Amino acid sequence: MKWMILPYRRYFDFSGRSRRLEYWMFTLFMWVVIIALFVIGALLGRSDPVAGTGDDISGAGMAVFGVLGLFFLASIIPGLAVQVRRFHDQDKSGWMVLLGLIPSVGGLIILFFMLLEGTPGENYYGPDPKGPEFDVDAFA
Repeated sequence: MKWMILPYRRYFDFSGRSRRLEYWMFTLFMWVVIIALFVIGALLGRSDPVAGTGDDISGAGMAVFGVLGLFFLASIIPGLAVQVRRFHDQDKSGWMVLLGLIPSVGGLIILFFMLLEGTPGENYYGPDPKGPEFDVDAFA
């Protein structure tokens, strides 16, 4: 669980390196929360079949979708930061995040780079996050 929320602890930290485990656990956490909130919002937002209305959404459903939107907005910066740190782990510039803006293939290019292993040992951006000097609990 600590790997899932580590990018929130390092909210505006665009420096240093992050290992694949941190990136993919954060991504898994994001998908689980988004799907859970979407399902809850859809279930709470269904209209009342007894009253005969079929086109309105209940207030509780709208509130859950509002929470989903706020969660998404709050997760944009840590998502970008962990992606930049993954590029740093591969000894690449964080500006490579902009590759995701290429229509149609940008997401696939980013996916390819996020699957690659980082450079072993220290590089220009800092020590190896798999090394003994990297302590996850230091970001508490």
